[in-house]
Amino acid sequence: MRAMLLEQTALLADVEAPLRLADIPVPQPAPGEVRIRVAACGVCHTELDEIEGRVAPPRLPIVLGHEIVGHVDARGRDAARWREGDRVGVGWIHSSSGERDENLCELFRATGRDVNGGYAEYLTVPERYAYRIPASFSSAEAAPLLCAGAIGYRALRLASINDGELLGLMGFGASAHLVLQLVRHCLPRTSLFVFARDPDVQAFARHLGAAWAGDISDRAPEALHAIIDTTPVWKPVVEALANLRPGGRLVINAIRKEDTDKDELLRLSYHEHLWMERELKSVANITHFDIAEFLPLAGQIPIRPEVTVYPLEEANRALLELKQGRSKGAKVLQVE
Repeated sequence: MRAMLLEQTALLADVEAPLRLADIPVPQPAPGEVRIRVAACGVCHTELDEIEGRVAPPRLPIVLGHEIVGHVDARGRDAARWREGDRVGVGWIHSSSGERDENLCELFRATGRDVNGGYAEYLTVPERYAYRIPASFSSAEAAPLLCAGAIGYRALRLASINDGELLGLMGFGASAHLVLQLVRHCLPRTSLFVFARDPDVQAFARHLGAAWAGDISDRAPEALHAIIDTTPVWKPVVEALANLRPGGRLVINAIRKEDTDKDELLRLSYHEHLWMERELKSVANITHFDIAEFLPLAGQIPIRPEVTVYPLEEANRALLELKQGRSKGAKVLQVE
């Protein structure tokens, strides 16, 4: 089968084509697993963290990709939840304990990091960690819902805001543009304030219903109850804290932060940024409960992902454009 392989970690500044197109064996499902013929796979910033070594896979080579939509085409022994032909999705969580806090468990294994993922024509997954895709979404539209959407759903819950309170979104890429649509449905009286570097992205946020959109360094017209930061760098953390009202909460929705601007933390003032019971909270991985709860809700709203589609063979181009910040909505590889 065709697959894009990561064979070594390296900075994209040094290697613009970190993945190699290869022909590898089709995997066979183990007991309790299903095999999925991949139709589409989203491109997530976590793949950049893997390639550049911040979230280094435990073994190489590895097939990246964890926003996967496809059809069940084979079942292992005792796998009875799905039938062949069912359209399902797979997210970052490949398997874990099954408990509510399975995202924090030592048993957590990640799709596309600990096991081969969706930058390929086939993959296998325990049947419990596959999810039915609402019929209203194309496979390309559904792909970013498996991580960007579901982890945004988790981040919104961790933000703990009430309807009518003010929410900020620091960065406006794949996850944040889905969170905005989720908030407009679930918290209709809540106004959203978007911080993004690109004026075109700011305009996109206003088009989707943001009450205000400005630069990362700007101050919102009002102090905010909560902010969700989806960026890979440190400056937005300091700027977000400065935009919070007393008792406000910053939720950092990123698996890693890059070191390129770590000196921004030297601007952190306890009095200005942290005092008055302001809170910081991180989002760690994702549970199967998050995905299973979010997908039907996304279909009901309905959320409409903005996607740019690339052939599987152009995964390197999609990753490089993501690294360069050339992103409006989500990027998706068309595999089937």
